[in-house]
Amino acid sequence: MHRVTFLAIFFLVFNTTFSQNKNPLEAKNPVLQQKWVDSVYNSLDIDQKIGQLFMVRAFSNQGLKHENIVSQLIMDQYIGGIIYSTGGPVAQAKLNNRLQALSKTPLLIGMDAEWGLSMRLDSTFAFPWNMTLGAIKDNKIVEQVGYQIGEHCNRIGVHFNFAPVVDINTNPKNPIIGNRSFGEDRDNVTEKALAFMKGMQDAGVLANAKHFPGHGDTDSDSHKTLPTINFDEKRIDSIEIYPYKKLIEKGLSSVMVAHLNVPALESESGVPSSLSKHIVTDILKDSLGFKGLIYTDALEMKGVADFSEPGDIDLAAFLAGNDVMLISEDVPKAISKMREAYDSGVITEERLAHSVKKILQAKYKVGLNNFKPIEVENLVNELNRPKDVILNEVAFENAITVVKNKSNLLPIRNLKEKKVAYVQLGDDSGSTFFNELKKYTKVHEVKADNLDELIEKLKAYNTVVVGFHRSNDHPWKDYKFTDQELVWLYEIARTNTVILDVFVKPYALLDIATFENIEGLVVSYQNSETAQQKSAQIIFGAAEAKGQLPVSIGTFYNEGHGIDYNSMALLSYSIPERVGMSSEKLAKIDSVAQLAVDKEMTPGIQLLVARKGKVIYNKNFGHHTYDKDSESVTFSDIYDVASLTKIIATLPLLMEMEEQGIVTLDSKLSELLPEYANSNKKDVTLKRMLSHYARLKPWIPFYYATLDSVTKRPDSKYYSNEFSSNFSVKVANNLYMRKDYQDTIQGIIKDSDLLSKLRYRYSDLPYYILKKFIEKHYDKPLDELVQEHFYQSLGANYTTYNPYNKFSNKSIVPTEIDDYYRYQEIKGYVHDMGAAMQGGVGGHAGIFSNANDVAKIMQLFLQKGYYGGKRYFKPETLDKFNTCYFCEDDNRRGVGFDKPQLGESGPTCGCISMTSFGHSGFTGTYAWADPEEEIVYVFLANRTYPVAGSNTLLKENIRTEIQRLIYESIED
Repeated sequence: MHRVTFLAIFFLVFNTTFSQNKNPLEAKNPVLQQKWVDSVYNSLDIDQKIGQLFMVRAFSNQGLKHENIVSQLIMDQYIGGIIYSTGGPVAQAKLNNRLQALSKTPLLIGMDAEWGLSMRLDSTFAFPWNMTLGAIKDNKIVEQVGYQIGEHCNRIGVHFNFAPVVDINTNPKNPIIGNRSFGEDRDNVTEKALAFMKGMQDAGVLANAKHFPGHGDTDSDSHKTLPTINFDEKRIDSIEIYPYKKLIEKGLSSVMVAHLNVPALESESGVPSSLSKHIVTDILKDSLGFKGLIYTDALEMKGVADFSEPGDIDLAAFLAGNDVMLISEDVPKAISKMREAYDSGVITEERLAHSVKKILQAKYKVGLNNFKPIEVENLVNELNRPKDVILNEVAFENAITVVKNKSNLLPIRNLKEKKVAYVQLGDDSGSTFFNELKKYTKVHEVKADNLDELIEKLKAYNTVVVGFHRSNDHPWKDYKFTDQELVWLYEIARTNTVILDVFVKPYALLDIATFENIEGLVVSYQNSETAQQKSAQIIFGAAEAKGQLPVSIGTFYNEGHGIDYNSMALLSYSIPERVGMSSEKLAKIDSVAQLAVDKEMTPGIQLLVARKGKVIYNKNFGHHTYDKDSESVTFSDIYDVASLTKIIATLPLLMEMEEQGIVTLDSKLSELLPEYANSNKKDVTLKRMLSHYARLKPWIPFYYATLDSVTKRPDSKYYSNEFSSNFSVKVANNLYMRKDYQDTIQGIIKDSDLLSKLRYRYSDLPYYILKKFIEKHYDKPLDELVQEHFYQSLGANYTTYNPYNKFSNKSIVPTEIDDYYRYQEIKGYVHDMGAAMQGGVGGHAGIFSNANDVAKIMQLFLQKGYYGGKRYFKPETLDKFNTCYFCEDDNRRGVGFDKPQLGESGPTCGCISMTSFGHSGFTGTYAWADPEEEIVYVFLANRTYPVAGSNTLLKENIRTEIQRLIYESIED
């Protein structure tokens, strides 16, 4: 009686409000649709009509025997549809085509694709789980996820996606919903579900809200038993049923009724909601006015009493009001039972026609009146599109949630002062996260066999990132900390500044007793590669923090909580299409780079392209040497960048000094260094010097005068094989030069003749002079200055002079086998002889770096002095140096920067803007930035190995040909 007095009256009052005014299965042309439906229905006999009510499971990876069973059901039982499970996309498409060909009436194809086809199919794209989407504030992103999942379903011939899950996640212990729910707040769940539904149905795939009347609050697995929902009617109506009302209003196509025991709505014990006439017909159809298709949950589920004979449960489900019987245990017997019920009048013609015609309406709406087989060509590629990758990135960028940020620890700033360790917890890989962290600063992974050892090792660091990684295979995987991990976490947090990042659902944090000692807390939701990459980027401020918790974390943090912060203009990492470029076109670079390696123009290459602040191409080719057994080139390998040193070491310091008024572009050498007051170079200005327009000699072979005139080897007058106070300048392994020869080099430059004619002549000499000036002004060596002023704060931790002091020999790429000066393999020591004679620290050469670090510095220039939340110099300062002051004199150079050619030949592809700038290096290196297209291009090589020889890399225009391909890849 209580149902009648409350629910029936309640739903009757609100029936007009919540009912669907329009049939959600109605096609654009309802007249033609109805004509087709009536025609097909009238062509079917009773058994064929009953067969339409059944949707059976099919697998594309279980072989011919399974296919024959399904085929027989199609031919003998006239089943109406298939729900596909595990397999592969091509195999499923082919199977689908074969099965459709057997059916008199086209089959309605369904699939559980809540986060895309990857839920069931290998080699298909995985979109974020619902819990992750629930953390996103912008519902347009969720709508787009629904739309693109719909596109995937369409492509593989799936008409119904059993999504979205609209269960309210009110029980953290729920073993079957969890990550499949959008969250615990009914309004957030409803908004997300509406967005997802709209997107998918706009793509032409029919949505299915599940599991009615609400599966969120149970700690039992409905696949193994019949869970009970013990709320009263008012609560169920206001929370669990609420999303269904809203979705029904907006045109929801179908509902799946849950396998649940809901005593408040069904008084008969042991009757699941899917078999309850009151729940299915009285509430869903009549009170809520739902006109779409109604599916049972899988009828093979356990825990249902009083249905001993096969087929009884199917008949009960149909009589309860369901339209489609999903995954029956025995289809032939179920159909036989229904035929008996029809013949005896238990099932009327009107009741049968009601459901069968709805099914046929759905078939017409999805285009099955004009069925075409699925094209399998290029299928896998079309299920893994760049636009899917981009959307996945956007979704995670918007979902990842900063929960705690004590003292504004996040994003990590002041890299100069940070010593960062990474500690991995959990049983799945965190390597992607760790490698992404390392792109921003020096990060060491710290491991130990016991806690005491770990704590001791962590004393060397002032910031510890703890990543908790568990399997991302599917949402039902274990997500909790072990007891030991909790003990370790508490102790790490007690003794260190900690950022905890959990790559699981937020419920994992419920076992943490206190967050008092955890300064930074991030929830990344999943352990996918994208989640790991984006989380690292957010931690360092390369991406904004935007997410909000979709569920509460005990009493500590409520649903909806999240700390936002802006990005700090660091490089992030994505794919070409994210910035308006073509992956396919950009991939042509591979063949050019590989050709250079194969033709032995260089043993190896590091290549990087960034656009609009995102690295979208970053690859390595070849080995350290031409010996194929030598080290393969990796991202962390460092190259002698040769003359790139001019713009990534000396030039930034000069920009800083110019901005501070220490120098001007018109400063004369006599003003910078008093010893030049009486020299022929006294009136040479900084602008002319750095524009290579000052009549300075291109190059002086300083080393040659220090060789024995007979043996042509280092003269013992100037060199020793052992270090001493007099021989303290290390030029190579076990080779030291007299320290006073530094003054000799400066004297040679000061006294050198000027060229007879003023014209553009590239020269290294200005950088010898300016190195002396800079070091004299600051009273510090150049290598220390660039670290302190730029590299440390930029996180350019792979950039250094004399890397033999800091890096493993395996990660340093050799540049030459020297048979004219140092007579040894040059590895970790600067290739340039003049820089070597300065202890490896030259203003013109000596820097070693990797492509990622060079890109950071070029991006700093591109952003006119701003990077990582810090302004290094003003935009107008960059503009002063990036100006061609002598173009009218046929000199293309800026102040320090090289610029595009003025005529036919030059340093670029000729397809680049005149505002662009960069430099090249003798060892084969090249770095270029273009403000107009926001492109940074870095090419590092060791073409001088084993001997400098003929520069075929330059002659074959490899670097500029790659640059041309980059620009041809731009599509926006």
